[in-house]
Amino acid sequence: MQEAIRVKPTQDGTYTVYRGTMALVAGLTRLQAERYEASIAARQQAIRTGSLSRFG
Repeated sequence: MQEAIRVKPTQDGTYTVYRGTMALVAGLTRLQAERYEASIAARQQAIRTGSLSRFG
């Protein structure tokens, strides 16, 4: 089972992307964090469907 990917705001106004309890990247704008989250989700989907080659 895949761990959940979440975007959470921080007290300094930036956002952090988590996979499970591990922070993957911090200090992003909300847009950057949401795009990063979406790219991870797309990669995971590609791995599940066997179409990872489109990510180079």
